[in-house]
Amino acid sequence: MASTADRLRAMVSNNLEVDGKPVNVGDDLNVGLTDLGVSSVDVVAFAKLANEEFDLSLTVEDCANIPTLQALVDRIDG
Repeated sequence: MASTADRLRAMVSNNLEVDGKPVNVGDDLNVGLTDLGVSSVDVVAFAKLANEEFDLSLTVEDCANIPTLQALVDRIDG
């Protein structure tokens, strides 16, 4: 099975766009989705997808308190 980081990268590129183009995270997960240009509304929608994919219960407040994709990986794998 793919690592949590790889699964998140795929989820981002398959589900999020900025200016009509898929978001490409690359190898460095120490970046927030809003830093990549993703709207806050899309971040919340992405959290719902992550909840389903990883059996989480992220809230809107959690979205604001998880600053980077690496922090999300750490929470999932924690």
